[in-house]
Amino acid sequence: MKKFTLLKSFFCGLLLISILAAGSALAASAVELNAKADATLKDFFAKVPAAVELTEKSRGMLVFPAVYKAGFGVGAEYGEGVLRVAGKTVDYYSTAGASIGFQLGAQKKSIVILFMTRDALQQFRASQGWEVGVDGSVALIELGVGKDFDTTNIKDPVIGFVFGNKGLMYNLSLEGSKLTRISK
Repeated sequence: MKKFTLLKSFFCGLLLISILAAGSALAASAVELNAKADATLKDFFAKVPAAVELTEKSRGMLVFPAVYKAGFGVGAEYGEGVLRVAGKTVDYYSTAGASIGFQLGAQKKSIVILFMTRDALQQFRASQGWEVGVDGSVALIELGVGKDFDTTNIKDPVIGFVFGNKGLMYNLSLEGSKLTRISK
């Protein structure tokens, strides 16, 4: 019986990964992705006014308007975003990850990653595939009702924000997410 449950979880996980991969085949064009990133930043700044100051200080920002995650024992996530330097889009990236463990559900979230130093941005851009927690750590700032932060106390070279969580699965971790440059 236990073997059947593990097998069932494995095949459900494969199905979820297939669904996410199929979604990537229907990926947005560069114009659509930039428009979605603009809308995401507008929402981000409305929810967190102090974020405007941080983004102005940053050397670059990576904006993922929609990252979809689904899991049933085995989970997968995928999303596409834009890298902006000095307010202009310079590259496009995907984020993907897989996980094993207790998880059930699906969610959609937005992610904004700020590169606060020139070195952090250069290391990220020079990588062939940057994995959070392996190639670099991201200081995650949790946003929620009534939460704010002091921009003067933030000294980390890379800062991440996860917000707009919609769905039944709740996960604020970026660990294990792989960020890879894509063509648009």
